[in-house]
Amino acid sequence: MKFIVSSTNLFNHLQAISRVINSKNSLPILDCFLLELHDGTLSMTSSDNETTLSTSIEVNEFDGDGRFAVSSRTLLEALKEIPEQPLAFQVNLDTLEITVQYQNGQYNLMGQNANEYPQPQDLGANAVRLTMPAEILMSGVNRCIFATADDELRPVMNGIYFDITPEDITLVASDGHKLVRNKTYAAHGTEKAAFILPKKPANLLKNLLPKEQGDVQIGFDDRNAMFTLENYQMICRLIEGRYPNYNSVIPQNNPHKAILDRASLISALRRVSVFSSQASSLIKLNLSDNQIKISAQDIDFSTSAEETVICQYDGNPMSIGFKSSFLIDILNNIPAANVTIELADPSRAGVIVPEEQEENEDLLMLLMPMMLND
Repeated sequence: MKFIVSSTNLFNHLQAISRVINSKNSLPILDCFLLELHDGTLSMTSSDNETTLSTSIEVNEFDGDGRFAVSSRTLLEALKEIPEQPLAFQVNLDTLEITVQYQNGQYNLMGQNANEYPQPQDLGANAVRLTMPAEILMSGVNRCIFATADDELRPVMNGIYFDITPEDITLVASDGHKLVRNKTYAAHGTEKAAFILPKKPANLLKNLLPKEQGDVQIGFDDRNAMFTLENYQMICRLIEGRYPNYNSVIPQNNPHKAILDRASLISALRRVSVFSSQASSLIKLNLSDNQIKISAQDIDFSTSAEETVICQYDGNPMSIGFKSSFLIDILNNIPAANVTIELADPSRAGVIVPEEQEENEDLLMLLMPMMLND
């Protein structure tokens, strides 16, 4: 079997799918890429047994069809140093000897038997299918992924929850301290359905989607989901279990509302949080007439700081405590110049939303408060 392929094109596609491969695998074959040539199309696959990512490119010339596995690390390291040029692959499918010829030399390496490579699960006959614009899916995943948990006792919290209805699609993530609810009216399903996408495939989508155009086809059943993009296809195992009722934790009546500039609030939080206790990262927000006083102190080291930020607020004075790193994370993931912070009392969650929602979107973030000693 022979084929000629562009070095840059091959390297870029292999590098994109290589993110699936774990540093330590239970099966040695999972350290490899699966390469398959059929009618001039070279398909490339990588897998960790739970998530499988595949892509394909057209080759320039070819002779024969076939499939083989090859060490991902060896091939990527070898291709990384080759500038753009045609590469001639010659593969003996009986002995699995591979020769790669380039402008000034050649590589010789051994392949492995492709039949040992695990096959991804097909979706069941009852699979739900829907279409979502790549841009919408990308912004939803980007806004939610930071709020997913790493909780071995509650695995359902370790992914992004897709809540699908005939009117809209809502992406939710929460670790018990912070929660993101990103609802879009620009996409919808044909029926009520839901699934929980694990963090690793969500991160893979986050890396692949910026290069994609058009629509993403999503299909899922009880165990697996399939995402079909323009250039890639990903099949992944879903997290099984029931996601908590996220709407029940969002306070509906928040009388204290402050509108302020997001960038200046982040800057002030970063400056003041340096002086907070390293154990708790507690910062205190004190709201009064058209201003928020941000303060922090570390009693152990006798350090403290406070800064005042101008805002629109005409409610009763109130104080509330938050973990500074969580609040900064939330503000960094809201795409708006101004944000509205809605509060009920110091013991109930604070709701943070953009002052103006983007078209066809409803984005809401929630942060649980920390107890103040005074």
